[in-house]
Amino acid sequence: MPDYPITATFLGFDYSQNKIGIAVGQRLTGTASSLTTLISHNKKIEWSGIEQLIEQWRPIAFIIGLPLTMDGKEQETTEAVKIFGYQLNERYNLPIHFMDERLTSREASHLLGYEGLTSPRRHTKPGKKVKKKKQYGHDIDQLAAQLILQSWLNETG
Repeated sequence: MPDYPITATFLGFDYSQNKIGIAVGQRLTGTASSLTTLISHNKKIEWSGIEQLIEQWRPIAFIIGLPLTMDGKEQETTEAVKIFGYQLNERYNLPIHFMDERLTSREASHLLGYEGLTSPRRHTKPGKKVKKKKQYGHDIDQLAAQLILQSWLNETG
């Protein structure tokens, strides 16, 4: 781990253009907890929501899930995530660390009892519309942020 004090707090992010799952973690306990999911409107980041969490938790750095292909290569969304990370750094003048997020959404789905599915639409017959439960995606995003941050805490000890 970079030279952070034992009392350091971190915010973890699972970023997408539509929503951002957020978690908090502490170096002292070595644990991460999910916090919330912020919804982006017209692909605009809800900076006020992030700012409130920063004021509340006083993080010393940000941990951002980096989407990679299964063979470790960047994919279409990787650049957007990097831009988000650099914007966090610019706005709040705190260090950023990217963490491989492969399989975190799948693991979050499994932990929430969705059997690893990424969409409730897969439970229906083709052509039949299904309303997503409001909470479905939000739980997955903030739990994915928790898993990203927990992995980083585990790796950096």
